[in-house]
Amino acid sequence: MIIQPKVRGFICTNAHPQGCAANVREQIAYIQSQPAIEKGPKRVLVVGASTGYGLASRITAAFACGAKTLGVFFEKPPTDKRTASAGYYNAAAFEAEAHRAGLYARSINGDAFSDSVKAQAIETIKEDLGQVDLVVYSLASPRRTDPKTGTLYSSVLKPIGKSYTAKNLNTDKLEISDITVEPASEEEITSTVKVMGGEDWELWMQALGDAGVLAENCKTVAYTYIGDKLTWPIYGHATIGKAKEDLDRAARAISTSGRAAANVAVLKALVTQSSSAIPVMPLYISLIYKVMKEEGTHEGCIEQLYRLFTEGLYTDTPRLDGHNRLRMDDRELRRETQAKIEKLWPAVTAENLFDLTDFKGYQEDFLKLFGFGVEGIDYNADTEPQVEAEFRA
Repeated sequence: MIIQPKVRGFICTNAHPQGCAANVREQIAYIQSQPAIEKGPKRVLVVGASTGYGLASRITAAFACGAKTLGVFFEKPPTDKRTASAGYYNAAAFEAEAHRAGLYARSINGDAFSDSVKAQAIETIKEDLGQVDLVVYSLASPRRTDPKTGTLYSSVLKPIGKSYTAKNLNTDKLEISDITVEPASEEEITSTVKVMGGEDWELWMQALGDAGVLAENCKTVAYTYIGDKLTWPIYGHATIGKAKEDLDRAARAISTSGRAAANVAVLKALVTQSSSAIPVMPLYISLIYKVMKEEGTHEGCIEQLYRLFTEGLYTDTPRLDGHNRLRMDDRELRRETQAKIEKLWPAVTAENLFDLTDFKGYQEDFLKLFGFGVEGIDYNADTEPQVEAEFRA
């Protein structure tokens, strides 16, 4: 079939297998161009391993540290008439490249919130790895079924206490206008914490610990974003903010349990399938890209993760804040950088969007998430959507 992007709102409903594979190889090439991480992990579990920061974590562990990796994700396989999800193609490409390099890599494609997938992961670790010395928790999902009660919870992106009005970019129509988001109810706050908070991270670490598959000096990390003034109303005093507080709580609980040394890592704003759905973020990210590229401080997922490993997880002097979070968003939050963004923010209109921001770069990165717009790929060629992958299910 001819595979061209089908974009609807903030999602792309298809993906290009060759483009996704090229993206994975590009990230691997970056890691291989950096010094090896000699004191890095050797047996790694990545929960949420198929896209964004989770995929970059797996690539960094494997190709910078020589680690054996087990990835867990929930991705749609291809059919004769439909492409797979981008994460499916990413994971297949990663495994192929890892095996080509002589590295152990296995994957489980299933609901990471479920007890059955946790049991599968434990079984695989026992069979192949014995124990793991790093657990990366990088799940991003709008819904979660509690494995204990069977209740389905859905998250919302809303402020707390009062409505929030801010400038917003409609990426379909390229229109800029104010958007008002009404405050969340108590039920919506609770549901968002259940989906995006630290409960499932704790359940993973408890299951792994009880099964005896965590190494003595195991580390675990979960990812979050905080931002500054412009994003604080939607990320701070908001439903996501409450979920982030719970993530911090979970990190403390995991560390106190003695199962592993747990940290939340705060990463920079980037185009991801999650961030593109959040009000305000497309415009903010377009401005961040513009300013940070001009400053020479811009990083993608893979650059951020290499720095997390070398300046956060595997160094004697990690960059920690007062809440014991590893801070990799330091370059985004520099005063000079934020001041430039705050100055540009009120001046942006639909007419000057491409002049005052790097929305072009935003669009390019968005399409690349799904394997489109990648140099060297013929998107007019007849392409086979079926890609061989030996994922456990």
